[in-house]
Amino acid sequence: MAEERVQRRLAAILAADVVGYSRLMQVDEAGTLVRLKERRRAILSPLVGQHQGRIVKVMGDGVLVEFASAVNAVACAVALQQAMESDNAGLPGDRRIVLRVGVNLGDVLVEGSDLYGDGVNIAARLQGLAEPGSVFVSETVFKHVRGKVQVGFEDLGEHSLKNMAEPVRMYKVSGAAVDAVVPRTTDRPSKISVAVLPFANLSGDPEQEYFSDGITEDIITDLSKASAVSVIARNTAFAFKGKTVNVSKIAEQLNVSHVLEGSVRKADGRVRISAQLINGKLGDHVWAERYDRDLKDIFALQDEISHAIVAALKGKLLPEEKKAIETRSTHNPEAYQLYLLARHYHRQRGARNLQIAIRFCQRALNIDPSYARAWALVALCQAILHSGGKSEESGLSEAEKALALDSDLAEAYAAKGRALAELGRLNGALAAHEESLRLEPDSNDVRHSFGRTCLWLGRYEDAVTHFERAAQLLDTDYASPGFLSQSYRSLGRHEEAKSSARWELERIEREISLRPDNANAMMRGAIALAYLGEKERAQEWASRALTVEPDDDPIDQYNMACAFVYLNELDQAVDQLDSCLRKMSPEFVLWVKQDGDLVPLHSHPHFQALIASGEARLAAVRTEPAGKQV
Repeated sequence: MAEERVQRRLAAILAADVVGYSRLMQVDEAGTLVRLKERRRAILSPLVGQHQGRIVKVMGDGVLVEFASAVNAVACAVALQQAMESDNAGLPGDRRIVLRVGVNLGDVLVEGSDLYGDGVNIAARLQGLAEPGSVFVSETVFKHVRGKVQVGFEDLGEHSLKNMAEPVRMYKVSGAAVDAVVPRTTDRPSKISVAVLPFANLSGDPEQEYFSDGITEDIITDLSKASAVSVIARNTAFAFKGKTVNVSKIAEQLNVSHVLEGSVRKADGRVRISAQLINGKLGDHVWAERYDRDLKDIFALQDEISHAIVAALKGKLLPEEKKAIETRSTHNPEAYQLYLLARHYHRQRGARNLQIAIRFCQRALNIDPSYARAWALVALCQAILHSGGKSEESGLSEAEKALALDSDLAEAYAAKGRALAELGRLNGALAAHEESLRLEPDSNDVRHSFGRTCLWLGRYEDAVTHFERAAQLLDTDYASPGFLSQSYRSLGRHEEAKSSARWELERIEREISLRPDNANAMMRGAIALAYLGEKERAQEWASRALTVEPDDDPIDQYNMACAFVYLNELDQAVDQLDSCLRKMSPEFVLWVKQDGDLVPLHSHPHFQALIASGEARLAAVRTEPAGKQV
């Protein structure tokens, strides 16, 4: 029985996150990431060790820590807040990293190295309610530590916590971080700023979700071109998708002056968009409008909405900004819809979905052959499929077509870089990636593709930077956290590798709940589970993936070989490689040689023979000397 395998234990759980993380990232993304990693290394990890704790996982701006003793958990929380306050001394307000901390004592479920259950959930809820720089604890913690730690407690009464059947009495720890200085989130931002929440799909058809999401993303992109307005990134805004929201609380949480929300209804060749711009501080409507137009007018409608929002915010568009907003890769609404569908399938990954994405792009290009973004997406999908032996086309010529149509299209440079990398032409790939990054540093495709090439070249620190940012930019991207974990493993930073693997699993589980037939997600999940020591679940997931796609995608089969390595089934891993590598592109042997997941196979005679055979195959098809790169 599955219930008999469940492990439970009593544990004190500390949950912490960074106050105003989105705001800090907007002000100084690179600097914030560096400071956060440094504080984890210099402050968090030593304190957890001193108090006999264990870091369960790190989640972006948050951390979960387990203690066997409630006293140790509270003592560590207090020391952590004091150390953070000391480290913030002398820093300007917009550079200070301030924590909220919640501590609970309760029963937890153990799964591998991870913890679940109400014991964890209550700690997370307390953390969410905690004031900046403070520590909130549950009544169970209070009763265990009273008189045993040198701090006071303020009774905050009983509170109903989300998804908790019974109210929980909370206490605030006195003296955790006296006078922690936090930029007041209720202060009006110095620059007009707006969060564009995901527009609701009111079409009555869940399959139209791609269209409402596409409209939202394009409005975010358009507004980002206006220098008078600061716009919250897509990934931050989409965290609120499908949730009942309190606009004022969102504005305070994201430190924005305004929030835009709306809905989209598409039917019978017409589109209705309702939008409202709300003052985040006062909660009143600054502007609201309903548009009912023919679908062929969708681009003019998007331009009109963006112009109206900027005007309502009392901002002005410079002539070049107005031109940038009104410049689109296509002016054909049918081609645009097909492109949005293609992008939707591309983000689901796997050979089958990439092939579907290409077909939708080809339909868009039949309508508008000069659609540069569609050419770029075809190129990216073909580059991935080519490496797995599922496409004769490398994607390089399609990327060049896109650039011939739009020489400033970051997506096209990203696709070109990916195509060149998969062909083993790494110097040319780096040049294309650098240009894509210059043009659009906040693109998931740009960051993910660049990270892949850095991983290939052994530039693991750079790979970490790109994959971490890629994952932040698109919350449905489960591949980037997996490659992030692999990069950390190559650096020997195993705690961060495990944390990233758990992050990957969270996203994969969400993806599989939406699309149970996504074999690519299942196989990637099998690698993560195997690495985390959850062998039984890893084997179950791998078996399920092969049942869904029994012999279709060599990339999935390759990922299974990687899972076998972490399951310590080395002979099976080599046999799996033998069966899939002959189906893949000749250049893929270059990736296999440097893949950190396969290091335990390097001394295996069968693996060495596979590499020798692969190198001979590559030499036979290359027109250039084997070591030369363009």
